[in-house]
Amino acid sequence: MTSKLETFTKTQLKQGLPDIRSGDTIRIHQKMKKEALKKDKSSKEQEEKERIHVFEGQVIAKKHGKGITSTITVRKVISGVGVERIFPVHSPIIDKIEVIKRGKARRAKLYYLRKAKGRKTKLKREEAIMKE
Repeated sequence: MTSKLETFTKTQLKQGLPDIRSGDTIRIHQKMKKEALKKDKSSKEQEEKERIHVFEGQVIAKKHGKGITSTITVRKVISGVGVERIFPVHSPIIDKIEVIKRGKARRAKLYYLRKAKGRKTKLKREEAIMKE
């Protein structure tokens, strides 16, 4: 017999997510809410504006399995500074996830990319390996 908690978590799981692995380059579309005051300052009503923010980077870790608590850590380098973000995969804030490139990684966690510089940060592409 399934409990109420299990049935609730099954309804919250997202369907149709791509297969995400360590080493993949992905693009995550995230919904951002912005509350803006109306021009008439006397009224206390606020508008909620929503926009899509795109974060593109390399997956360096995937944690907590395939359940509702699963997360991915995405890293990209902006102006020479490494930026990492942890995204809950099944969050309602995540609008869409696209896999851009498949990278061949021999490890599950690619934390060594934090210290690597230059060409050492490049992973081999999976399509190029399949052709050989």
